[in-house]
Amino acid sequence: MKSALRHLAWALPALALLAGCNGGETAKPEPHAVATYVSGGWKDLPSVSDTDLVAGFQAWRSACERLKRDPVWAASCQAAAQVPAEATQIRGFLQQNLQVYGLRSAQNDVNGLITGYYEPVYPGSLARTDVTNVPVYGVPQDMVVVALDGVYPELKGKRLRGRVEGRVLKPYDTAEVINRDGVDAPVLAWLTDPMDLQFLQIQGSGRIQLEDGRQLRLGYADQNGHPYRPIGRWLVDQGQLKKEDVTMGSIHAWAQANPTRVPELLASNPSYVFFSARPDSNEGPRGSLNVPLTAGYSVAIDRKVIPLGSLLWLSTTRPDGSPVVRPVAAQDTGGAITGEVRADLFWGTGAQAGELAGNMKQQGQIWLLWPKGMPLPDVPKVP
Repeated sequence: MKSALRHLAWALPALALLAGCNGGETAKPEPHAVATYVSGGWKDLPSVSDTDLVAGFQAWRSACERLKRDPVWAASCQAAAQVPAEATQIRGFLQQNLQVYGLRSAQNDVNGLITGYYEPVYPGSLARTDVTNVPVYGVPQDMVVVALDGVYPELKGKRLRGRVEGRVLKPYDTAEVINRDGVDAPVLAWLTDPMDLQFLQIQGSGRIQLEDGRQLRLGYADQNGHPYRPIGRWLVDQGQLKKEDVTMGSIHAWAQANPTRVPELLASNPSYVFFSARPDSNEGPRGSLNVPLTAGYSVAIDRKVIPLGSLLWLSTTRPDGSPVVRPVAAQDTGGAITGEVRADLFWGTGAQAGELAGNMKQQGQIWLLWPKGMPLPDVPKVP
């Protein structure tokens, strides 16, 4: 789904109040920690139920239409197409074709941060009314995007966003300016609450529940080029919340109790996300790999550590402490999803998924399942 937020060890729970997914926001450059891959065996993996094994494998295989063009995954995807959705057959395929590598941090720690995200549903309309008066913008007509790797290959994936004034490309408006003055962009929908728009931008995709019962599905389209600054951290810095109490619910409660300060809260985050309308379907939203995400089995990762499309083995817990052990598919990215052992688990659509995602801030371990005979991603390896 979207996002590039800056990582904090005390990050807000999964919701990506410090994170969010779907290919989106641009974070300030910062030193990147070094991960290591430690060669292991199948006996090193925690056991998984047959149900989770089948579901995780199928989530990964759903991207093979795209991965089959990747030389790393082409042969594995071709073989995977012939595997029945049956646990014994899947285990045999995995053990025959893939090698296990454990991820460790630069400090040689096997544990990392596992958060969660979801696709929200907010009330709104296609026309402005006294109640629905918060615009959801498409991409501005006057915003220019410059891909820097055309001149500097070492900046692959880096982009500048701005507005041309005369012969000068100047930074695009901040969220504070856009919220106050508007922007030259199509309005896709109108929401009832500016906080709903902020959370929609953090998640990077969502649905608008219209009065006639239809839902308008929106996805990340672009961003204004300013770095994301978490509104939860601003509340902590202002002494309004304790960092351990920051959740989507606590932020929303603060906003309801302090309506006159909401513009100040939102102005603390200069990043602004623009959306595009997406076809409505029963599929999950599309992540950075441009395949529908599978609730409970797709994750956003740091692609500096884990390549998109990878099959992972995840061991963590839900907020209530119950175990989550399963294969998951690396199908999304998020700028706050940075670090050596780090993943953001997609929990699905709606309020129940949001409750789970918004409270998830767990320790966890990750193993990479990588095609045998293929060179590992370009990070340090431990034999």
